[in-house]
Amino acid sequence: MTSNTARRLRPFSQVDVFSVEPYRGNPLAVVLEAEGLDTEDMQRFANWTNLSETTFLLPPTDPRADYRVRIFTGSEEFPFAGHPTLGSAHAWLEAGGVPRQDGELVQECGAGLVRVKRDGDRLAFAAPPLTRSGEVAESDLARIASGLRMPREELRDSSWLVNGPEWIGVLLDSAERVLAIKPDYAAMAGLNIGVVGPHPAGSEFGFEVRTFIPGDAAAEDPVTGSFNAGAAQWLIGTGRAPESYRVAQGTVLGRAGRVHIDALDDDIWVGGHSVSCIEGFVLL
Repeated sequence: MTSNTARRLRPFSQVDVFSVEPYRGNPLAVVLEAEGLDTEDMQRFANWTNLSETTFLLPPTDPRADYRVRIFTGSEEFPFAGHPTLGSAHAWLEAGGVPRQDGELVQECGAGLVRVKRDGDRLAFAAPPLTRSGEVAESDLARIASGLRMPREELRDSSWLVNGPEWIGVLLDSAERVLAIKPDYAAMAGLNIGVVGPHPAGSEFGFEVRTFIPGDAAAEDPVTGSFNAGAAQWLIGTGRAPESYRVAQGTVLGRAGRVHIDALDDDIWVGGHSVSCIEGFVLL
């Protein structure tokens, strides 16, 4: 360890997010009481967990916040991410955290303050503002079409959807077409791609989503809160989605990711269930 603080046992939780069924959502490692760990300590441990994200909970620096979170992938720190937000809030509440205001807690992260509320037996976060949106370069769209192994004209629309992670969203004609994708990661290396397609009218879900993260370890993310937050702002804003709908994600991976979207007043809330699967202590 690089910090001057001696290692000690710290409460630890591994949470499955965006699924009511354990082991069918997106896992998250959460280290509570992370005071004394420096950035290198956190990055090393996040790399070791071998999960898409690991979070570290700390006392807030903003008096309006209930706690502060730092979010790490195996190789970098994110200012914001969706399933780490809900999973961290779930772990903090289960560990006895009491929000400053009833029914809603405030998380401090690199992107600022994020509100999290109870939505029945789920938690939901208020989608942060997009820091980049709009037109995607034609050269990037050509690479995406190649990476999705489909003609360019099948990409019905597209938009940058950056709210921490740098997503590009693309819209296809149908959920069936989304589920049929067999990605060529090398063709779209360096781009984080989220693909959306509508289910038929009357279906249980409004949209099917898949997200692809080409890199040293090419991966499809099981369920992605940050992308669904940006996609909801895009789809609702362009009239392609109603103000409330449900998303299925992770289907091809054998997961049962379920994302609940609700536009209320000036906020878009992104919600889902979380289930604790591992609880104990970690020596850090």
